[in-house]
Amino acid sequence: MGLSTFFDRYLPLIEADLQAVLTPPAGSPPLFYRMLHYHMGWVGPDGEPSKANGGKRIRPVLCLLTCAASGGPLDAARPPAAAIELIHNFSLLHDDIQDRSPLRRNRPTAWSIWGEAQAINAGDSLFTLAHLAIPRLADGRLDGETQARMLTITDETCLALTCGQHLDISFEERTDVTVDEYLEMIGGKTAALLSAAARLGALAAGVDESVQAHYAAFGHYLGMAFQVLDDILDIWGDPALTGKEAAIDIRQRKKSLPVLYGLERSAELRDLYATPAPFDEAQVEQAVSLLDAVGARDYAESLARRYSDETLEHLDAAQPQGDAGQALYALVDRLLHRDR
Repeated sequence: MGLSTFFDRYLPLIEADLQAVLTPPAGSPPLFYRMLHYHMGWVGPDGEPSKANGGKRIRPVLCLLTCAASGGPLDAARPPAAAIELIHNFSLLHDDIQDRSPLRRNRPTAWSIWGEAQAINAGDSLFTLAHLAIPRLADGRLDGETQARMLTITDETCLALTCGQHLDISFEERTDVTVDEYLEMIGGKTAALLSAAARLGALAAGVDESVQAHYAAFGHYLGMAFQVLDDILDIWGDPALTGKEAAIDIRQRKKSLPVLYGLERSAELRDLYATPAPFDEAQVEQAVSLLDAVGARDYAESLARRYSDETLEHLDAAQPQGDAGQALYALVDRLLHRDR
């Protein structure tokens, strides 16, 4: 049974659980839940049903796969799978405000429709509902001790995620950001949720802590490799495949891994980045050439391979079983061997 079959099987379950957690209680203000449903892709701004893109649901699928590959009952992993997806979405709502992003998944962002104050409140609500998802969906599937442990993991994950976001925001005003600081940032902002998703699935399956630790490390390195690959594609990717403008991170002056590596090694690149934005086409080409000259792409690709190797080492050590185990390897391949 291939990876796509698991997605086909799991996505309806995930969506049903998310909708159950986000069902408006009687007497609740209509707009309050409409904003949440809009962000999740279920309705339009007017509250009418929509088939908009609500995201790929990679994290909850990873949680369910990890549980199944560990021999656990799928129903036990559904509460934490919903929780981890809601944490992801609360962070996106706040991230859109902080980045002043007008669009999310090709639709106007919540803050651009209802204003910053309401969008902040909506994000806070998703954060709270993420924690309520576990006890609300448990329904005899999980004992109290396991629920408490899951809630602790979600809290630790939220702290790592928001710390990573803090670093990312602080980098915008700094000119001395190091590669090590950047790696710390993506460890929180990108890798923490994937690590938690895999760890929660293993916890739901009831495997011992050493196996849980391998799954947590697997998710961490998967997130690190995924983000480094993203950074490579956002400079050297083919626009016809990525759907993004060529060298988009250069044009937006993002402090991505290759850029920071280059800035540490090229005075000419530092001088270029000291000029007022935006870059013209010649400056974009110059920046890419300077990155190539100092080996920034080679460095990033080498680091992505290292993280990919560590991802597979920890997955091997966890000894995933059956079709779900094979699907985990296929998911790694899909996420880490891509050109878009």
